[in-house]
Amino acid sequence: SGVLEFDGWVKISIISANIMKTHVKKGYKRGSKAMDVAQKLIREHNLTREEFVELIKMADDPQVDALLADEAVRIRKEVYGTDVYTRGLIEFTNYCKNDCYYCGIRRSNPNAKRYRLTEDEILACCENGYELGFRTFVLQGGEDPYYNDDRMVDIVKKIRAGYPDCAITLSIGEKSYESYKRFREAGADRYLLRHETANDAHYRKLHPEEMSLAVRKQCLYDLKELGYQVGAGFMVGSPEQTEETLADDLVFLKELEPQMVGIGPFIPHHDTMFAEEPSGSVPLTLFLLSVIRIMLPHVLLPATTALGTADPFGREKGLQHGANVVMPNLSPVKNRKQYDLYDNKICTGEDAAECRGCLGRRVESVGFELVSDRGDFR
Repeated sequence: SGVLEFDGWVKISIISANIMKTHVKKGYKRGSKAMDVAQKLIREHNLTREEFVELIKMADDPQVDALLADEAVRIRKEVYGTDVYTRGLIEFTNYCKNDCYYCGIRRSNPNAKRYRLTEDEILACCENGYELGFRTFVLQGGEDPYYNDDRMVDIVKKIRAGYPDCAITLSIGEKSYESYKRFREAGADRYLLRHETANDAHYRKLHPEEMSLAVRKQCLYDLKELGYQVGAGFMVGSPEQTEETLADDLVFLKELEPQMVGIGPFIPHHDTMFAEEPSGSVPLTLFLLSVIRIMLPHVLLPATTALGTADPFGREKGLQHGANVVMPNLSPVKNRKQYDLYDNKICTGEDAAECRGCLGRRVESVGFELVSDRGDFR
């Protein structure tokens, strides 16, 4: 490791994958069960549920972690080179009809300061992002009944007409098949819907009774059937999560084969029932990024804002464990703090140009390049 200095600030560099590879080779435990399971994952890109459990239990083994990180980076370079894709995030409403127990914008939080962007404000975010080089816009919001199908179709059509060379991603929760079909026909390309946990009992611990894991999964399959590039994902370290529930997540992802997977450490919000729960593990999140890259070699895999919130260099580390996407915020600065899913969220006070410039330097510091590209699934 060493010290890198640029634009007047100093940061500690992260150990490169090649250096980690050297360390692994020096003390390689060929006979260890965890290493054997890791080698099987590399060979076959899949494991049984029981083998995933065994592997997750050994996530703190530095040799296993280094081996998988090295393979994950090798794969992502083979498929996507050193390109890192940007997604311009537009958080357009923090109203939500759901009451997910972990979420700061859940409907029963009386302290949430609610807002909605107007259509003109959303289009202004796109215009600003396009000028900065963004070629994917992600419209993310709570499940807000105000933005009914007609309003969303109108917004998507206007973005599509104004920016025909850009990808449009929606992340607005559970909808009917017909709703998804209308959004797709209006010009939406991608849809993000994190499943949060693939274990039904665990799902019940995190969501109220009116919500259903079966419905969530069906939405994901509907989206795939309609031709969207689909994103699923989960929190790492959410309350009552176990190695077994994480294994269920990995089994489900392999079954679904989404084009995108978003994972990040659980970070508690002070106005939820989980306020006193510990945050999720950054090392385990990084380990699972590598596992997912090996399982799904072509997946678009973000180094998430939650990862950067939990660790000052979390996004750089994510890139060194197989990630190839970052999601700077294009939302108006005045609204950023109000989209308060969890505590201490980063990048709420800088404008989009500052955020993109900072990310570009961070990405370059670990040997990758931020590009102006739609970043389609390959």
